[in-house]
Amino acid sequence: MALGLIVFVAIVAYLDRDGYADAAGDGVGLLDAFYYATVSVTTTGYGDIRPESDTARLLNTLLVTPARVLFLVLLVGTTLEVLAERTREAYRVVRWRARLKDHVVIVGFGTKGRSAARTLTAHGIDASKIVAIDPRSDARNHALSLGFAAISGSAAEAEVLAEAEIESASAVVVAVDRDDTAVLTTLTARELNPNVTIVAAVRESQNAHLLRQGGANSVITSSEAAGRLLGVATQSPRVGEVLEDLLTVGQGLDILERPVTATEAGPLAQLRHRDPVVAVIRGDRLMRFDDPDAQQLVEGDRLVYLCSRDDDA
Repeated sequence: MALGLIVFVAIVAYLDRDGYADAAGDGVGLLDAFYYATVSVTTTGYGDIRPESDTARLLNTLLVTPARVLFLVLLVGTTLEVLAERTREAYRVVRWRARLKDHVVIVGFGTKGRSAARTLTAHGIDASKIVAIDPRSDARNHALSLGFAAISGSAAEAEVLAEAEIESASAVVVAVDRDDTAVLTTLTARELNPNVTIVAAVRESQNAHLLRQGGANSVITSSEAAGRLLGVATQSPRVGEVLEDLLTVGQGLDILERPVTATEAGPLAQLRHRDPVVAVIRGDRLMRFDDPDAQQLVEGDRLVYLCSRDDDA
């Protein structure tokens, strides 16, 4: 619009060029008209080209002066708007970082990242505790529309992870599309926060050990997991439905984890009448329900069990 105002004034001056004169008293050409429009609209006003006829002065009063005022309004208004927006954004970021602690950082907000976010919120994680990192603007806008914070950039860079306050994060979900990027992101995240829980997705199973060596606590082979579900559903469609139900959080069957209380310490068999236990976690060891060492529960163990959300409702 500002450039349009300059062109408009230049056209007005050129059409009435006989009413203008420069310092040498010569006529005004097209280039002179644009020069006059620029110095006039921007209020520079060198005075080397000036209106002399009554018509030129009238046109300046009725057309050029309002264009000059509008140009200044655009210039000042746009500048103030940008400064105000930057101030609001800086204030928002400061407030956001001040209260950000024990949050979850999701690296890559594609299909896997969005599914992970939905699962987290279904498990009761507040949207304000989730930070998405993605270089794509559409992915960040989607994250913002869901109430999450969004950061632009590659999480393989330490500066981007630092901006997501990874030092105070409780977990990092690596859901990028490339395995090499996943490995580098995992290494960087582990270096910045040695205690954070890192869960990473990998496309090819032969790369899973690289993620574990890089510091990932858990590695999910996305392509093979989907293939196994397809294979099971082909042979046993109902079993496939049950597995799909388990993966759908918040309804039907859910698989959860909880600590063993002091009153529950003892034989695992005494819990059979309650929600079915599928595994016992003791320290860093994961034991299936039929493992002999899992038959005697101790306080501090954690149970992985099935529950029915319909019954809870």
